[in-house]
Amino acid sequence: MNDRDQIQLQQTRAFNRDALAAIYDNYHQAIYRYIYRQVGEVDATRDLTSAVFHRFLQAIKNGRGPNKSLKSWLYRTAHNLVIDHYRRQKHRQHAPLKEDLIDANDNPVTLAEQRISADIVRAALQHLTPDQRQVITLKFLEGLSNQEVAEITNKPIGAVKSLQHRALAALQRRLASSEERMPL
Repeated sequence: MNDRDQIQLQQTRAFNRDALAAIYDNYHQAIYRYIYRQVGEVDATRDLTSAVFHRFLQAIKNGRGPNKSLKSWLYRTAHNLVIDHYRRQKHRQHAPLKEDLIDANDNPVTLAEQRISADIVRAALQHLTPDQRQVITLKFLEGLSNQEVAEITNKPIGAVKSLQHRALAALQRRLASSEERMPL
């Protein structure tokens, strides 16, 4: 845990409102993005993100909460809430990939190609195991280190690297076969 997080966490345990607000401000967007990429529904994402911070406050109030890494604790809580969400849903929906890279000046052909590419990647991600999809989301879409992914998933770093390797190989195979099936 970095020094800033450690200080904020100590102040939070004393129920310092500024420290609570700072933690929320520092992590809200990242946790929201992570959950959205898992569930793909704005309302569910808002509810689950709110629940992450509610659980954080409850844990602090009860003398529990993060000891090693605040970031890992928040992501792990988010992950657990997403799992609970899917257990309640009894079916899995794919999360749309946000197309941040679309330029308003692109021509319609370029936009169509980007949308097709996003659809292909989205479909390929759905063929990964849940563990593989989580590792790929945390590592490449959220930009976390292998160590952070290991802490969040409660897996050894070697297992994270193995999941990442297998997932990338599976994606490569799936995307290669998708290219072969695409008409010219």
